[in-house]
Amino acid sequence: MSQYTRSHLSDSSLLSGLTSHLSSERGALADVLADLAEVDTRKLYVRAAYSSMYAWCVGELHMSEDSACKRIRAARTAREFPTIFTAVAETRMHLSGVVLLAPHLTRENVTELLTATAHKSKLEIEQFLAQRFPQPDLPTRLHAVSPSSTASAPGLLADLPAESSAPGRINLTIPEPASAPARIEAPLPRPRVTPLAPERFALQTTIGQRATDNLRRAQELRGHRDIGRILDEALELYVRHLEKRRFAATDQPGRRRSSGKGRYVPAEVKRAVWGRDRGQCTFVSDTGRRCSERSRLEFDHVTEFARGGQATIGGIRLRCRAHNQYGAECTYGTEFMRHKREAHRATAGSPVRPSAFSAGTISHVTVAPCASARR
Repeated sequence: MSQYTRSHLSDSSLLSGLTSHLSSERGALADVLADLAEVDTRKLYVRAAYSSMYAWCVGELHMSEDSACKRIRAARTAREFPTIFTAVAETRMHLSGVVLLAPHLTRENVTELLTATAHKSKLEIEQFLAQRFPQPDLPTRLHAVSPSSTASAPGLLADLPAESSAPGRINLTIPEPASAPARIEAPLPRPRVTPLAPERFALQTTIGQRATDNLRRAQELRGHRDIGRILDEALELYVRHLEKRRFAATDQPGRRRSSGKGRYVPAEVKRAVWGRDRGQCTFVSDTGRRCSERSRLEFDHVTEFARGGQATIGGIRLRCRAHNQYGAECTYGTEFMRHKREAHRATAGSPVRPSAFSAGTISHVTVAPCASARR
C-alpha cells in the first residue's frame, strides 16, 4: 500500500492526520522563510551568477514566479519582524496573509495587526486592511485568466473590437472609476503580462488622468479605437528611444569620437559591446552559468578605470547592477563599497530604500572581476 493512500483511514484519523501534517507544513515553511532571509542577507545568489534573490529562487530552487515573489517578500518581512516566523509556524498566519500585511507593518503596530488578523482568510484580511488602510486607487493587478473566462473577469479584455484579436497584440481595458473592483492587494514586486493563448496576452493596470487623456487623443489622431494597436505602435517608438539612449542604437552612426578623459564611453563602443554581449550580463559563475539578467545593465570597465582601464570594445563589458556591485566588493572589500554607497546616497539626498528584488545598486562603478568570475 502506498504511503499516500488514505482510503483505509477512519474520518477522525484522516482529519487528525491532516491537522498534524498542516502543522508540520507551516513549521517547515517558517524554517524555509528563515533560510531564505539569511541567504538574502548574505547575497549568496550573486556568487551563483544570479542578479537577484528572485532570479535565484526561480532558476536554482525551481520555484514558480508567484511562489518566489511571495516567499521572498514574506522572508524579508519576517526578518524585520521576527514574530512573524512564530505566527507562521503556529498556523496563526499564512503566507498570503504575511504578504498582504507587509506594506502596513511597523514596529508599533506589528503585534496589533498580527493579533487582529490571526486565523483569518485572505479575503478577511483584505477586508480588514481596506477598512484600516483605505486606498483611493486600485494598485496595478495582473493575474492569470483562461481565454474562456475573459468576458467574466471584471475589467479584463471584455467586448473588445474585432480587429483587436489579431495575433501579437496586447489588449488593455480601462474601466470607469465606478466599476473598479473594491479589492486591495499587496503590490507585486514584479508585475507581468499574463499569457492567455498563443501570441495573446492580458494586461490590466490602473492609469492616471494624463495617461487616459493621451490615450484618447491617440485614438482621435489615429482614427481608430483599437487600444492594442495604439500600444503596439507607441511601445515600438518608446523602445527605439530607449535603445538609442542606452546603447546608442542608430541607423546612421555619426563621426567617431575620441573617448578622451574621464569615464565617457563612445557611442560606437556602446553599440559594439551591446551587440557582442547580446544585451545580457556577462558574469559567469564557477559552474559555468552565465547571468541571464537583461535589465538595468551597465557598461563596466574590465580593468578598473582608476587602474588605467580604457573605454574600448575589448575594455568594456555589460554587467547587471548586482554583479557590478559584487565585482566591486571583491576588488575593494564589502565595507569599503558600503561606505561608498552611503556617501553616494548622502550626496544625492536620497533615502536608503532597498529594492524589492536586488541586493542594492551602485551607479557608474567600474570594477574588475573576482578571481572566481569568468566571462
